[in-house]
Amino acid sequence: MRGNEGTSEGRAPLERRLREHREVFWETFGRPADRPRLFFSPGRVNLMGAHLDYNGGPVMPMAIDRGTFFAVRPRRDRRVSFASTLEPGEVVFDLARLDAARAGRWFDYPLGVLRQLAARAQPAHGVDVLFGGNLPVGAGLSSSASICVGTAFALSQVWDLGLERRELVDVALRAEREFVGVQCGLMDPFAIGMASGGHILWLDCKDASWEHLPIDHARFAIAVADSGVRRELAQGAFNQRVSEAAQAFAQLAPFAPGARVLRDVPPAVVEEHGVRLEPHIARRARHVVDEVARTFAARAALLAGDVASFGARIFESHRSLRDLYEVSVPELDCLVDSARSASGVLGARLTGAGFGGCAVVLLERERADAALAQIAEDFSARFGRTPSVRVFGGDAGPRELALD
Repeated sequence: MRGNEGTSEGRAPLERRLREHREVFWETFGRPADRPRLFFSPGRVNLMGAHLDYNGGPVMPMAIDRGTFFAVRPRRDRRVSFASTLEPGEVVFDLARLDAARAGRWFDYPLGVLRQLAARAQPAHGVDVLFGGNLPVGAGLSSSASICVGTAFALSQVWDLGLERRELVDVALRAEREFVGVQCGLMDPFAIGMASGGHILWLDCKDASWEHLPIDHARFAIAVADSGVRRELAQGAFNQRVSEAAQAFAQLAPFAPGARVLRDVPPAVVEEHGVRLEPHIARRARHVVDEVARTFAARAALLAGDVASFGARIFESHRSLRDLYEVSVPELDCLVDSARSASGVLGARLTGAGFGGCAVVLLERERADAALAQIAEDFSARFGRTPSVRVFGGDAGPRELALD
């Protein structure tokens, strides 16, 4: 699964889709002389470090070659018009009065970004923006961060704001937390904004230190199996897990001098004082401290070239997410259990927040087709429908594409 953006074979599908996206833009906003500028922002899949970002722990995500499309064209006035290929109609905002309340709809995400950018600068003109893409919404592949980072990047380019990649991450994170109301961590926007094609990102969310880790993509593939269970109603459950982790830290911190986040609490403290917590709060704490240790072990294995041990940590992560953090569903468990029995699979677990969405599968490339076919067949036999199971390529992060 090499980064494929440098080959004509890899570019062609994205360029074709963006040309189609441009045609829809013209149908939506009209076709004057000025062509819209076209942008792409990837999604991401997280291999290790589940629910650790908002607990200050390490994570190991990778940007993927599916994501959000943006067609953007300047207006002569100071109005901003958003439209989507997924829903009919347009929504219009005035740059002079960005006081619209959260609507609980898709455009809350780019509106949150728009509010952040308008607070930093005074854009000279409005824009028309058409959103689309090939990333499943609600599948746990971070469609929300894809749209937020991509909106920040596209508007920064069109308005000549000169934002660096790290600034795009901050804008996207604040948009989700402060306007949309999802108390997400640093990982999703960072994995997208700081991506390097074909590499796994190591990010320590406590101090935002990061590096790109190599993996032999000629030998190993990363696949995503979609359970088909959408997560539109899981926002409250996610925020509940954030709250429960905060409760665990508040009650354990007095026994861990110097701890600033739950990641800092030693496992021995959780073992000794976890009996003071409500049982479900103790389970959340146990997952976090164990997952921190697992993720460091996974990093060491990957750097040593021991991909089998890296994969074993991925399987262990899913077990903990299922039993201790309680964010899995039967469909995800089925995908992971089937992967465990398939020849050539090294590791699998739910990816993203859980409550539905996708499982990530690490497997040997030469046996990938047979393994993924078995996973799909097992799922179909149990649930009566065939899941989407496919290998994804890596991606280099948000960018503009110039087409003829």
